[in-house]
Amino acid sequence: MKSKKSRRNFIKKSSAVGAGIFIVPRNVLGGVGFTAPSDQLNLAAIGSGGKGISDIANASVNGRERVAALCDVDFAGSASRSVKRFPKAKLYADFREMLDNEKDIDAVTISTPDHVHGPAAVYAMERDKHVYVQKPITHNIREARILTELARKQKVVTQMGNQGGSNPLLKMVQNWVDSGKVGKIAEVKVWTNRPVWPQGLKMQDPDPGLKPDSLDWNLWLGPASQKPYTPNLHPFNWSGGNMELVL
Repeated sequence: MKSKKSRRNFIKKSSAVGAGIFIVPRNVLGGVGFTAPSDQLNLAAIGSGGKGISDIANASVNGRERVAALCDVDFAGSASRSVKRFPKAKLYADFREMLDNEKDIDAVTISTPDHVHGPAAVYAMERDKHVYVQKPITHNIREARILTELARKQKVVTQMGNQGGSNPLLKMVQNWVDSGKVGKIAEVKVWTNRPVWPQGLKMQDPDPGLKPDSLDWNLWLGPASQKPYTPNLHPFNWSGGNMELVL
C-alpha cells in the first residue's frame, strides 16, 4: 500500500541509519505473534454498523492492523458493536472531519448506504487513502468512472466488496468443473436466502418528530437532496425501499 506517511516506508528508508546497531527481535519485546506498531496499518471505517461491523473487523485481521477511527451517523445503533470491539478508536459522525483530522490513516472501509459510497471514496482517495468500498460501488455510472480515474491518478489500492463472488469455496467448485470431476453438467439449481430485508417496502411519510436523538439525519442523507426525516429507512430497510423516490 502507498502512503505518504507510511510507517513501513519510514522503516525501509531508515534502515541504513541503523546499520551496525544491535536490534532486539520484536518477539523478545512483545512475545510470539506480537506485531510492532510500526508494522501495523492505521485503518478507519466509514459506516461502522451493519455490514460495516464485519468489514472493519475483517480488514483489521483480528487485531493485526490498528483501527484508529470509526465513523457513523448513529453510534447508538448497531455501530455500537464496532465501538465495543475497538475501544481505542476515535469516533466521528462526519467522514470528512475524520479524514481531515486523522492524518495517519492508511486505508478505510466504506460500508454506508449506497448513495454515500461514491462521495466517501472520492474524499478518501483524494487524501491518498486506500479504500475498500461495499457494493454497489457507486450510485450511478458517472460516479464509477470518477472513482476509476481517481484511483489511477492517486495510485491507491481499491477494492469493491464482492465477498460472495470471491469466496474460496466458489473457486473450489470451479476447479471441480474445469477438471471434469463432476462430469458433464446438464442442469444447475441455485438457492439463496437473499434478500434478507423487506422488498418493495412502502416508506412512511416524513416526520421529523420521529427521528432518534442519536441519529444525524443530515449526514445520513449525505449528497441526497434535503428532506425531513423519513421513518423506516435507517438503519437497515433502505435496501428494500425505492431509494430513487426517497433520495
